[in-house]
Amino acid sequence: MHLVTPVILAIDIGGTKLASGLVAVNGELLTHQTRATPVTNDAEVLWNSLTDLVDSVTAEAPAYLGVGVGCGGPMRWPSGEVSPVNIPGWREFPLLNRLRARYAGDRPIDIHNDAIALAVAEHRWGAGRGIRNMLGIVVSTGVGGGLILNGQRIDGASGNAGHIGHMVVEPGGEPCACGGRGCLEQIARGPAIAAHAIKLGWLGDGTGIGVAAGARDGDPAALAAFTRAGRAVGTAIASAGALCDLELVVIGGGIAQSGSIFWDPLRSAFSEHAGMEFVQRCRIVPAELGYLSGLSGAAALVLDDVL
Repeated sequence: MHLVTPVILAIDIGGTKLASGLVAVNGELLTHQTRATPVTNDAEVLWNSLTDLVDSVTAEAPAYLGVGVGCGGPMRWPSGEVSPVNIPGWREFPLLNRLRARYAGDRPIDIHNDAIALAVAEHRWGAGRGIRNMLGIVVSTGVGGGLILNGQRIDGASGNAGHIGHMVVEPGGEPCACGGRGCLEQIARGPAIAAHAIKLGWLGDGTGIGVAAGARDGDPAALAAFTRAGRAVGTAIASAGALCDLELVVIGGGIAQSGSIFWDPLRSAFSEHAGMEFVQRCRIVPAELGYLSGLSGAAALVLDDVL
């Protein structure tokens, strides 16, 4: 491929898929490749799968301007050691240093939680354009969030600010992989929705996609699991809105693409729990940048820091 516009090498690492692509400085995704995240506890198998993917992409544009990386959290930031809850093979894995040595050289490289990357991308190019106070949420294999307040990305003391997935929405609820109990992620992430549907009697495809199809067809167990998830997200957003005085919440990720089975209970729960007028003003909308928004977000991290 002959590219005539400046590009950023973007990398998006999630519990279900690995993605890499070339993103123009105006946010256009020029090319990309994806593959399934290996199910393994071997850190080097994961690393090799990622580098095989990125090597294929970099062959198309050896002159990229910088490297942006979004990865599931938590992570040590800005040093970039990652321990994604939904990738058990990486614990304190030195992802930033490994990527810097292999791909960045003297070019800028930025890493952050994937949901923070989504928030930055939606703020720059998507549903959050012109908004000064917003929360971006990813509801997929995991649940994460990223905050933009007063027009600026909020990192927090360790880079994990906005991690709404580990807000407690069910005190004393089920144990979460993070070590807590009753976390939003343990209710709303795709595998948790499927597990709850099976517990209620769902006999169909035991994936988030399969349960979503069952819920849309009216299966009571599948519908109850999605209703529970949507309400948990809406409740968490009401609390986050009260804390941060938000104008907008943008939601991306596979579960957010499930339609009314997710969005109707979400909006209902938000309305029930958003008591203060300033909280009620907050709009909740789907992400605009689509399935591969993680790549746009990774690129936006570089631009956010460089510019």
